[in-house]
Amino acid sequence: MSKPRKSASASPSLSARPSSSAPAAVLAAEPGPDAAPAQQQLISQRKADHLALCASGEVEFRAKATLLDQVQLVHDALPDRHVDEVDLTTTVLGKRLAAPIMISGMTGGTDEAQALNRDLARAAEQLGLGFGLGSQRAMVIRPETARTYEVRDVAPTMLLLGNLGLVQAREMTTAQVREIVKRVGADALCVHLNPAMELIQPGGDRDFRSGRDVLRRLHEELGVPVIVKETGCGLSRRVGLMVRELGIGAVDVSGAGGTSWVGVETRRAEAETRALGEELWDWGIPTAASIGLLGDLGLTIIATGGVRTGMDVAHALALGATLGGLAAPVLRAHKAGGYEGAVRFLQHVIDGVRAVTFLAGCRTPGELRYAPRVLGSTLRAWLTEAR
Repeated sequence: MSKPRKSASASPSLSARPSSSAPAAVLAAEPGPDAAPAQQQLISQRKADHLALCASGEVEFRAKATLLDQVQLVHDALPDRHVDEVDLTTTVLGKRLAAPIMISGMTGGTDEAQALNRDLARAAEQLGLGFGLGSQRAMVIRPETARTYEVRDVAPTMLLLGNLGLVQAREMTTAQVREIVKRVGADALCVHLNPAMELIQPGGDRDFRSGRDVLRRLHEELGVPVIVKETGCGLSRRVGLMVRELGIGAVDVSGAGGTSWVGVETRRAEAETRALGEELWDWGIPTAASIGLLGDLGLTIIATGGVRTGMDVAHALALGATLGGLAAPVLRAHKAGGYEGAVRFLQHVIDGVRAVTFLAGCRTPGELRYAPRVLGSTLRAWLTEAR
């Protein structure tokens, strides 16, 4: 058994104020600009709480690991090449990355988030990595926060992923969704699924109907690729098959074992909901299991959820992922050392992927999928019984 790690139609202008014709469910879920100033700070406070809790390391999964450590690649003592011959370049969604790594979406909507997003986007641009924005829900409700998500001026060429919740997308027209993608210059849109988190979040959503219809509509009409993304609980094979049937070609598994977003919301919840949050803290499919369950479906798989090192990224690639995404450890590196600290940490992750690829006898990270490996018993059980 693996031990859990300790320390992851007409389109209204975004510059216009929402009117009575704005999506009712969105306006009901969050206070709009016409609400009292104290209410308008609720979104910003939640974002600030999320950053602080994730940086603290106090909201990791407690008794469930990613299972990435249950992937053991077989050492090749005669690789017969120079380490510099290892080619880490990877093409994802039409963008060429210098390594199969991205900085996963974390935040937006506050001044602190703006500074963090711009620093991390600059780091991604410098190193040739991908970058994901946090949920853009705030800029739908409060258009003046759009600036906190805008990073294209400091990272003009990097792979940039937008981010919107499925429930919010359901209440918006495709044109409205397209505008928030266009506003930030995103190459693709992550549509996040987060039912477990929402059950605990104060004022969270409870109605998740019509999800497949929303995904189908966005896939057919949006004009940029849609990525189906979880938020820390993993994607099952059933969901992966459903995504493929819709014609969507990319997912972000965001599995269990890193930051527990149920745990994050449990720390913010009222007493009645907090008890349920404590019970569900470790709910989810381990990251390695989620990757493995979807690995043969022909999808572009972004592996996030407790990915902490270059070794983790390499193990995710061996299971079928296309690239690995890191969030919490990058946030902590930035908090400790600013922009330079984040760059140093990410370079270390890149070096780790290169080293493992070389020592497994592979020339490219993509070859890791076919490299000899040994899987631990818990991961093997997930990959057989969860199908």
